[in-house]
Amino acid sequence: MAQSAFSSVAQPVSIPVVPVREILPYAIFGGLLLLLAIYFVGAEQGATSMFRGTMVHEFLHDGRHLLGFPCH
Repeated sequence: MAQSAFSSVAQPVSIPVVPVREILPYAIFGGLLLLLAIYFVGAEQGATSMFRGTMVHEFLHDGRHLLGFPCH
């Protein structure tokens, strides 16, 4: 008879628990970056513009249309 290299008893799998306190700073930072990106792609033009001129608008123009933001 051939012997199996694996035992037939399954070992329990331990899933690591990460406390919310450790994730929260990264989640807040990521959320702020996301809001900043949404602002630049969706609203950086016209009355809400933070920068003078159209450089930011033209740089993000194709991404704005790709994400469904109208700009004309």
